[in-house]
Amino acid sequence: MTLTYTVQPGGVLKGRVRVPGDKSISHRSIMLASIAEGVTRISGFLEGEDAIATMNAFRALGVRIDGPGRGDVTVHGVGLHGLKEPAATLDCGNAGTAMRLLAGLLAGQRFDSELTGDESLRRRPMKRVADPLNRMGARIETAEGGRPPLRVRGGRKLTGIDYAMPVASAQVKSALLFAGLYAEGRTCVTEPAPTRDHTERMLEAFGCAVEKKGRTACVRGGPRLRATTIEVPADISSAAFFLVGAAMVPGSDLTLEHVGMNPTRTGVIEILRLMGADLELRNERLAGGEPVADIRVRGAALRGAEIPPELVPLAIDEFPALFVAAANANGTTVVTGAEELRVKESDRIQVMADGLQALGAHAEPTRDGMRVTGGPYHGGQVSSHDDHRVAMAFAMAGLRASEAVTIKDCANVATSFPDFVGLAASAGLRITAG
Repeated sequence: MTLTYTVQPGGVLKGRVRVPGDKSISHRSIMLASIAEGVTRISGFLEGEDAIATMNAFRALGVRIDGPGRGDVTVHGVGLHGLKEPAATLDCGNAGTAMRLLAGLLAGQRFDSELTGDESLRRRPMKRVADPLNRMGARIETAEGGRPPLRVRGGRKLTGIDYAMPVASAQVKSALLFAGLYAEGRTCVTEPAPTRDHTERMLEAFGCAVEKKGRTACVRGGPRLRATTIEVPADISSAAFFLVGAAMVPGSDLTLEHVGMNPTRTGVIEILRLMGADLELRNERLAGGEPVADIRVRGAALRGAEIPPELVPLAIDEFPALFVAAANANGTTVVTGAEELRVKESDRIQVMADGLQALGAHAEPTRDGMRVTGGPYHGGQVSSHDDHRVAMAFAMAGLRASEAVTIKDCANVATSFPDFVGLAASAGLRITAG
């Protein structure tokens, strides 16, 4: 299905909105609830295509899952060794998180399995997770170039390893920790820079001890996971588009409710503040072991900034939106150390640079980031390249364009934000879809 967004300039974002549940936490909640003992109840679950793909994969692995209905899901766990051989290839859709984390879980099963996805996912690199899993004793075969489909051979004896990741990746870290649940001894993963720690937090919520020291996390094989209750906060990655849109438009005054404020995910907040955004955290609290808050953002004069490299992994999914903020800031914004963006759903460095240039903004892609100089830009047509975050970022760019902005290939927004158009329009974005 093709879908095009058209955004007319001049909108102002106001009011209170709640974006969908956190995608990363939604994926992990299904996975760990499925291999826990007992019934886990989840609220706030993201009913987007990616998270539904994970849910359907575990149904195919023999897990009874009720829902979703208005964000509520009930998972009847089968225990650590209760998964059953699927009758067919497991389809992860567009969900790289599902494929990489499932590879870790399936590496320790007694049966063979295969993982595939849509055309976009089949272009994404998987050797980064297959290679360390194979070092643990797994046997995971990839297609040419280390890409999907993945064939996971069962019945292998896994042994814990100490693994220093060459590139910071929460997905690779999580896959190895999941495989470590089935491995003999201790599995330790050391990351070169902090990444989101939802896996570690959720493992502990299900009763699995996680040893943490600095940038190293370890688990021991054979834990007994026990069912729990999970409240999924609103996704800060989805909130980022509204944060940027309101921050760069004079007169905006928008509050985003119940947003997850995990310290490994708040790079977008710190970067926007560095750029002069007017952000205020209210009602800070804990929900299901994760910190949450309401975020009030008002329009302000943004300024260009050199983004500290240590903040890049903490905002890796938010850079499409942040590049738009940079195009609306006074001065030049420089991003380095973000080469991970080139292997997302699209090459987000090149795709965002091409789109910003098509609108008349000044964007210069580099090997590992971008230089963006703010200033006026006109409207025009851009392509999202079937990347949900690119589509939503350019929708917000339309707020400050001098003419309409048309974004092609937006159907994939449903993977993470099923009612983006309706919610954005209710907040004041002049957007239509067709």
